[in-house]
Amino acid sequence: MAGLQELRFPEEKPLLRGQDAAELENSDTFLLATDTDWKEHDIETPYGLLHVVIRGSPKGNRPAILTYHDVGLNHKLCFNTFFNFEDMQEITKHFVVCHVDAPGQQVGASQFPQGYQFPSMEQLAAMLPSVVQHFGFKYVIGIGVGAGAYVLAKFALIFPDLVEGLVLINIDPNGKGWIDWAATKLSGLTSTLPDTVLSHLFSQEELVSSTELVQSYRQQIGNVVNQANLQLFWNMYNSRRDLDINRPGTVPNAKTLRCPVMLVVGDNAPAEDGVVECNSKLDPTTTTFLKMADSGGLPQVTQPGKLTEAFKYFLQGMGYIAYLKDRRLSGGAVPSASMTRLARSRTASLTSASSVDGSRPQACTHSESSEGLGQVNHTMEVSC
Repeated sequence: MAGLQELRFPEEKPLLRGQDAAELENSDTFLLATDTDWKEHDIETPYGLLHVVIRGSPKGNRPAILTYHDVGLNHKLCFNTFFNFEDMQEITKHFVVCHVDAPGQQVGASQFPQGYQFPSMEQLAAMLPSVVQHFGFKYVIGIGVGAGAYVLAKFALIFPDLVEGLVLINIDPNGKGWIDWAATKLSGLTSTLPDTVLSHLFSQEELVSSTELVQSYRQQIGNVVNQANLQLFWNMYNSRRDLDINRPGTVPNAKTLRCPVMLVVGDNAPAEDGVVECNSKLDPTTTTFLKMADSGGLPQVTQPGKLTEAFKYFLQGMGYIAYLKDRRLSGGAVPSASMTRLARSRTASLTSASSVDGSRPQACTHSESSEGLGQVNHTMEVSC
């Protein structure tokens, strides 16, 4: 392809720039074992209280990893499998991790009073700066699923200087049309709320086969999440507007996400068409599209290893690389080179907006093709 330059891998950098691996392990800025306990907080925001759990405390200029779950779930149901995966823990121990629960969706949440107005999707996004300010984060790397991915994308559009990168799983950038709205209403009349939500979370193949995972989530959605509060969140998500994004150059004054983005969807997932469309609306030089085989509707639950590997590569492209213990070797910390085993092709121009302290990493651009054919399509296909 004309203009495609020879692939050059940048020098590997530890998670804290300016320190080698040995210094990192011995540094007082490394998250110690005593920092691994999760702490719960209820944070005041302009639109009500927000329940979050956090591990670690901000140090230096490292971003925090901030998550937002899908409708029907909470941070535990959505992210526990992923964040408890061994290789993911090797990554996250270098960062503060902050899980956000949508209002009233956390375990043990009290039911909202009659007449309570659940925040709109835009207001949910506008609640997040209060979390960032409360904990003193400089900026965040967001990981969102479904409704949570929509909230984080909206957050990044409104407050771009607070977001260094986004991993958006099962995002649908489109609002509901009248036909979709009618279908949702009809489904609500003929199905229980947990079953209606399950059709949003899982592929038809998974629902028809009624896998053990589907049965487990049906039970937990019905028993763990307050049903009245869930109904309010579900209604608001289905009343969302289109994300106001367009690929640069396609329309005058196009708005798009300014940070690096990794889009993720499982094959045959309900959100597949929405994620594909979102990919078509983002800047191809800062966007990676990852379609995961054999992962169904919840890739972070069914394929945590594959998603962790992709996340490591995403961090590497942003100038971070985790020094992990390779379980196949007898010892020694090694750079996470396993990411190169992904079948992938991607171009990334990682230009960050200036932060409040002006010390965010500088841009780096690289292109890769595992096929060696010189074609760049910004897609990674991950097969089991």
